[in-house]
Amino acid sequence: MRVAGLLLAGGRSRRFGSEKSVAPFGAGLLMDRPLAALNAVCGRVAVSVRRGSGADAHAAVLELPRLIDASDDPEGPLAGIRRGVDWAEEAGFDWLAVAPCDAPTLKPAQYETLMRAIDDGAPAALGVTDQGLEPLVSVWPVLGGRRALAAALAGRTHPAIRTVLHAMGAAAVRLPGYDGRNVNAPDDLPSSPSTP
Repeated sequence: MRVAGLLLAGGRSRRFGSEKSVAPFGAGLLMDRPLAALNAVCGRVAVSVRRGSGADAHAAVLELPRLIDASDDPEGPLAGIRRGVDWAEEAGFDWLAVAPCDAPTLKPAQYETLMRAIDDGAPAALGVTDQGLEPLVSVWPVLGGRRALAAALAGRTHPAIRTVLHAMGAAAVRLPGYDGRNVNAPDDLPSSPSTP
């Protein structure tokens, strides 16, 4: 299974008050935790960024591909995933594992669980925790994802990610050991980061 990874770090962080992807966290930055989870299980990882952002600069330091949303796509994570699927196809991958930049408790095991669902025949997979569905913790087929995303974004609106995944027949997979935590405000940051 040839799997690429995409870290979504192109949001505007309006609720956080500053660019949360590069907020200090542990010995690094907030985006480093989910990035480490992807790096552990993916053949190559890219970062969806806004041009000139802190995430753009950090990804450049890490020598990771930086992907910019198409100018005619509506703003939102699906535009980043669409760009990621195109990049993964160009790089010769069959699948794209996606992670949000604000999920400090994500670990490689969660993606291994999603990939087992793909191995078992699921056309796509998204995580489920006690908090509910986690559509940004997901694995997308490159070819089928490209078609589904083109159709979903054709109206220049941004539908719910879970709606697109559901239409693709994605398996909702329980992710043992993942609490579904994401960071929307500085107070949401865990006080003592665990080891990735």
